[in-house]
Amino acid sequence: MTIAISTMAGAIAACLAVSLCSLSSLFALWLKPDTLHRVVPYLVALAVGVLLGDAFIHLIPDAIDRHGSVSDVCLTVLVGVFGFFVLEKLVRWRHDHNVDSTPTGAEVMPLAKMNLIGDAMHNFVDGILIAGSFLADPALGLTTTLAIIAHEVPQELGDVGALLRGGYAPKQAVLYNFYCSLTVLPGAIFTLLLSQLAESSLSLLLPIAAGGFIYIAASDLIPVLHEPCSFSSLSGQTAAFGFGIVFMQFIVFFEQFLIAN
Repeated sequence: MTIAISTMAGAIAACLAVSLCSLSSLFALWLKPDTLHRVVPYLVALAVGVLLGDAFIHLIPDAIDRHGSVSDVCLTVLVGVFGFFVLEKLVRWRHDHNVDSTPTGAEVMPLAKMNLIGDAMHNFVDGILIAGSFLADPALGLTTTLAIIAHEVPQELGDVGALLRGGYAPKQAVLYNFYCSLTVLPGAIFTLLLSQLAESSLSLLLPIAAGGFIYIAASDLIPVLHEPCSFSSLSGQTAAFGFGIVFMQFIVFFEQFLIAN
């Protein structure tokens, strides 16, 4: 199949636009340390809401629509949860065996590394979705890109909050988050070169990514929110958690509106 240069260029440009959304977290570089310390728990709560909302409202329903079998998709989600459990075990094992070589004050918690892995996988899937939609119709490609950008901004803010909570310095958190966002490009290139294989792989990749998001949110991030805090902090974190879920539901309505028009 011959792919038009304009289609390839449009898909790559769209992926670059999505990657640039990660730079919305640059504000972390200009906040004072004490202000950043107060803001991070709310960003972590936002990350939990966005991750769980994306998994249950977006990724799993999309996988069911593509696959057709609810039980198979749910089983694959569990495989994703199990896979990320094993992966974190390996990350923690490596962390424990290298702790002596880590400079004091520079230790990075496993939850931050797991968040980077999950984010990189999610962006790879986004690249497949963007390129696949451009192959189907450039107009559909544009609407898909707009929908992805809309949910990327709050997700990137939450991801940076999780990285900061996990021990990365603000500059590192923003930079590594940007590096992870670039995995959208390999996903798009994979789709442009092997469109049929990429399309069929989504029925597997979407629920695995959902399982990863569920595991990271439930195992790594929610326990952080249970650390002692004031009533006002509790209220703010609850609001941020709920906002993340509501926003992901809004994105679904937004996607349906774009497709209908």
